[in-house]
Amino acid sequence: MICYKISTLQYTKLNIYDKILFMDKNHITIKTMFNQIAEKYDFNNNLISFGLHKFIKKVSVSKIKFNGKCLDLCTGTGDIAYLLNQKGCEVIGLDFSENMLKIAKAKHQNIQFIEGDCTNLPFEDNSFDAVTISFGLRNIENYNKALSEINRVLKPEGIFFHLDFCKNNILANMIYDFIIPKLVKIVYGNNLPYKYLVQSKKEFFDNKKLQEIIEKYKFTHIKTTTYLFGTIASIVCKKNSL
Repeated sequence: MICYKISTLQYTKLNIYDKILFMDKNHITIKTMFNQIAEKYDFNNNLISFGLHKFIKKVSVSKIKFNGKCLDLCTGTGDIAYLLNQKGCEVIGLDFSENMLKIAKAKHQNIQFIEGDCTNLPFEDNSFDAVTISFGLRNIENYNKALSEINRVLKPEGIFFHLDFCKNNILANMIYDFIIPKLVKIVYGNNLPYKYLVQSKKEFFDNKKLQEIIEKYKFTHIKTTTYLFGTIASIVCKKNSL
């Protein structure tokens, strides 16, 4: 974790990008960051994944038997929600960034997108057959509350799908972490959000630990699959029966 000697008063005067270098995952800080990068979010995702992120999302979603009503959390600009919709699911995409949702709604006009908080979902118990979250859980300060809410809104035997960076290939991750902020800075000019990305994935749990945490919230692990030389992984779990 990045550490500096700084007073509380000094910290309160920092701008949003300075705060994220302190791994400030306060709801307002993270929301502001995503609102500010929303316009170039899709472009930068193509850049930092060398165009492979859409392929990985498509392959990972295609391997799971989603059906019925699905909730896509941290939906961003709607890539996963779109893939679920293509599989014939009734999809709701949820995100706390209004700017991200504006783009999602423009891209996918036949999908319902709503603004909301993953730690306080506006749905009744046992509402969904599947819940997905991609590249989002590590950005949530109270991830325990988010996992509790995911379990609450899932029907018994419902599927929980998590997709994000992983630590299976140390060398590949080191190369990626070194190149990406520099590449973004050359093209985009401001690489601070992607310094945060690199730091947040370093500090997040490895697959084994994350699986153990998820299982504490009454889930049964089904399968973990890695992609892109062990730098990205999907974890699929099932909500335990009542």
